[in-house]
Amino acid sequence: MRKFDFAVGQTNPETFPVERVQQAAKTVIAEEYAQLTTYPGKLGHLGLREAMAKRESEREGVPVAADELTLLNGSMQAVTLTAEALTQPGDTIICEELTYPGTISAYRSLGIEIVGIPVDEDGMRVDLLDAKLDELGEGRKPKFIYALTTYQNPTGTNLSLQRRHQLIEIAASRNIPIIEDNCYGDVHYDGNKPRSLYALSDYENIIYMCSLSKILAPGMRLGYIYAKPKMLETILARRHDGGGNYLAAAVVAELYRHGLWTLTEELNDSLKIKKNLVVEGIRDASDGICVSSNPSGGLFVWVRFPDDVDQQKLQQLTTERGFFYASGGNFHIHSKQIPYLRLAFGHVPDEDIRDGIPVLIQCLRESRTSNEKPSFTTLFD
Repeated sequence: MRKFDFAVGQTNPETFPVERVQQAAKTVIAEEYAQLTTYPGKLGHLGLREAMAKRESEREGVPVAADELTLLNGSMQAVTLTAEALTQPGDTIICEELTYPGTISAYRSLGIEIVGIPVDEDGMRVDLLDAKLDELGEGRKPKFIYALTTYQNPTGTNLSLQRRHQLIEIAASRNIPIIEDNCYGDVHYDGNKPRSLYALSDYENIIYMCSLSKILAPGMRLGYIYAKPKMLETILARRHDGGGNYLAAAVVAELYRHGLWTLTEELNDSLKIKKNLVVEGIRDASDGICVSSNPSGGLFVWVRFPDDVDQQKLQQLTTERGFFYASGGNFHIHSKQIPYLRLAFGHVPDEDIRDGIPVLIQCLRESRTSNEKPSFTTLFD
């Protein structure tokens, strides 16, 4: 049986720059073999830190220092490390009500109480944040606010510029750190790239994390944290692993030495095609029974379907027909069953997107318990 796998967020294997990575590896093994016999330290490979500082500076339009950046094993190590540095079991944090399941699991495993803020087409409902903080009071003041501000996972939304400023203002006035997870930031298709929070403010308690998993390869296990010296020192005090993968960092630094943005744009071109195939496929096949996002970046399309869909039956039908997706409830901080699903398209062959989306739509139709016209026309109420 043919398999249509839209469940896991991975990038496109068809466009991985095999020959360029091979040449970069050959070069760094010849030139940096001695460094491979030592521990890289808490900050990590200087060449890649410089490349990432350049990447951030050019994208955001503000100077970023390589010495204020530490390399990590993907952004999930950054998520866990920052939480360990800033919280104790029983502490409270705030995040979007819908967010990445890995983050939810990490925070739960650390005994953190997660308080959610709803999401709409402009990202986190920051207009509700002050009231939520007042409700929590000083006794449950959150240790930080975690936000996927750009190409949010799972919804694909961008926090609006007004809300970005508002978020910073509220956090700074209450002295609450902000953790901005921008792991999809360079998977960009259309329009202007939204500016990161650290580029909009001098607030010293902004912790910024990014990753190369989404734009290059998750198997490289490369991510990083950027923060002002005092905050970075606090985070690094919790790091005891001797540093990240020096070889992977050296190879990517050499790869990017020959054109960071050129390679990024090459990879994004094929991803944009896949995203458009998903969005257009849903539009053409659904006949109005569902609504999807059309994200300007990232690796996911968020789909809303009628409340009368029997989600257990939907899961059964799609599994029988080889179609796999991520249920919306996986992304809710309290695992609430919601009438949404997420489609990850980055690694899916174009032909499988064309043939697979109609399979999903047919399963949605067969899973409904009525023939009533859906009561919604937008992704969010």
